[in-house]
Amino acid sequence: MPPTLPEFSSSVKLKYVKLGYQCLVNHFLSLLLIPIMAAIVVELLRMGPEQILSLWNSLHFDLVQTLCSVFLVIFISTVYFMSKPRTVYLVDYSCYKPPLTCRVPFATFMEHSRLILKDNPKSVEFQMRILERSGLGEETCLPPAIHYIPPTMEAARGEAQMVVFSAMDDLFKKTGLNPRDVDILIVNCSLFSPTPSLSAMVINKYKLRSNIKSFNLSGMGCSAGLISVDLARDLLQVHPNSNAVIVSTEILTPNYYKGNDRAMLLPNCLFRMGAAAILLSNRRTDRWRAKYRLCHVVRTHRGADDKSYCCVYEKEDKDGKVGINLSKDLMAIAGEALKSNITTLGPLVLPASEQILFLLSLIGRKIFNPKWKPYIPDFRLAFEHFCIHAGGRAVIDELQKNLQLSSEHVEASRMTLHRFGNTSSSSLWYELSYIEAKGRMRHGDRVWQIAFGSGFKCNSVVWKCNRTIKGLTDGPWTDCIDRYPVYIPEIVKL
Repeated sequence: MPPTLPEFSSSVKLKYVKLGYQCLVNHFLSLLLIPIMAAIVVELLRMGPEQILSLWNSLHFDLVQTLCSVFLVIFISTVYFMSKPRTVYLVDYSCYKPPLTCRVPFATFMEHSRLILKDNPKSVEFQMRILERSGLGEETCLPPAIHYIPPTMEAARGEAQMVVFSAMDDLFKKTGLNPRDVDILIVNCSLFSPTPSLSAMVINKYKLRSNIKSFNLSGMGCSAGLISVDLARDLLQVHPNSNAVIVSTEILTPNYYKGNDRAMLLPNCLFRMGAAAILLSNRRTDRWRAKYRLCHVVRTHRGADDKSYCCVYEKEDKDGKVGINLSKDLMAIAGEALKSNITTLGPLVLPASEQILFLLSLIGRKIFNPKWKPYIPDFRLAFEHFCIHAGGRAVIDELQKNLQLSSEHVEASRMTLHRFGNTSSSSLWYELSYIEAKGRMRHGDRVWQIAFGSGFKCNSVVWKCNRTIKGLTDGPWTDCIDRYPVYIPEIVKL
């Protein structure tokens, strides 16, 4: 047989060669400066104090030149620090935990489907197959009002008040923040957009100040939570000594599809109720108690492409019933959006060793052979934790494969999908809470949150942990985290 190249993943020698290469490239300056500094110190010790003093006197420093140099250094330093963006901290966050009365096991869900689709048993069977393959467990929750036919506006407002107010009450309790001290409020909910808005509902409930800067984002899909973070960051850059509260949720009551179109039945099987409230601040006094520091936000929007624009589309079916249509091309479109997003994010977070390999691979494909397999950077060198939007099992599987992540890296996403389902824009915060509840978050750890949304959008946010979090004593996982002591694939197997 002709000789073949060794398998990179199993070759121990090549593994250590790559580790040596990474160490050399990523610590090049340190490896270069250490011998230079050592040589300077040795030379100074050899010269002795008299020769050092003689050398200093021979430089003939003029007092005016010295003062001008000091002034120039102070001026440049002042300009640098004044133009530097304000640091944004994530003080704390809270996730809504649905009551047991809202739990919808598979049997309950299917019974509800049979009552609604009694004239079309094939659609019921289709939903059962999707549910079995979805990665959802038996403890996900739906609002009681979905059983109303038709659902009322009052019931939808009731769900919004239940999930949003519960999350915000918990946030105010955790942080000790007085509601009247909130400077900026951002509420995002894609499908339910009442008048007055959800942000006005929050202002009315907590009697927030009349000069508060409030925003209500709708129609932006599951990535709207990270869009809210980006908006809050921009606002905190121009408003010093301020804080921002973000509320991410999705109201399901008026959006449960009751038709027979299979592409529109998928959201029924995946989406479940949830909400998260997040407190951001640019105050230096919050640095010591904040959990995370915001490092990067990268947003990618492919709405100019017709297929991307229509792949998640709200419309009426042939019977006039409104629902969300999910295209068969969704995963391919998400892959293209992710590729564009990480192309921008990569240079910001990847170590030099990975950027060099990626550049060489790109040059090789452009100049020598376009069929060369492109080099996929190892993002595990840039991040310790990954929060992939729990949009469904297929989404998590595809990102795990493309980013070459381990089972532990996607554990938070799989467990969130299994326990809470797809809670839309708030799912990333349930995942972060899972990592903290496991006691895995250490000081200096970096977290990558990735979300996809209609339009089509792919957004990324990078956080850096300010302090070690030794497991949570409260939150959505406190009563079930012990049931998942380690990641067990059998829990979510198909």
